Amino acid sequence: MNQIVKIGFAVALLLPLANAASADEFKLSSNQRIACSRGLMAGKLNTATCKSYAYLFNARTSEYFRCQVSLALTRDNKEVINVQADGGCTRKQRVFETDSEYSFDATETEPPNTNSFFGPGGYSIWVSDNAKQRVRGCITISSGLGSDISKCLDMTFQ
Repeated sequence: MNQIVKIGFAVALLLPLANAASADEFKLSSNQRIACSRGLMAGKLNTATCKSYAYLFNARTSEYFRCQVSLALTRDNKEVINVQADGGCTRKQRVFETDSEYSFDATETEPPNTNSFFGPGGYSIWVSDNAKQRVRGCITISSGLGSDISKCLDMTFQ
């Protein structure tokens, strides 16, 4: 009976380790950006709107989420009249088809009034496989017609 208790105890200790080995690991992108704009409205009201983006990456599956938070502040010369905030994360497709151990980075374009021709701009994702020499770069831009265009390319090493 004592032997069965020891085996049961050993299995109970090893089970969480087995589950942890196959568990997803999420990493937050390290170069978040923020962009703000100001607008004047009738009656001397000022509005400032700021948006920031970050990426949450599943380091095992290469699936990622694009997260956005925004804050809009409206004020007159004496007081803040209105504050609105919004945000959330949108699931995106996997970069690689197979599970492995991946590293990544992401960046956003500047606001539309600088270098974006078709709409709110775009972003790029870089993903590398930590187990082998493999890198994939993906760029997504707004088409201006309601859908985003996204392309990924495998890098060649010379």
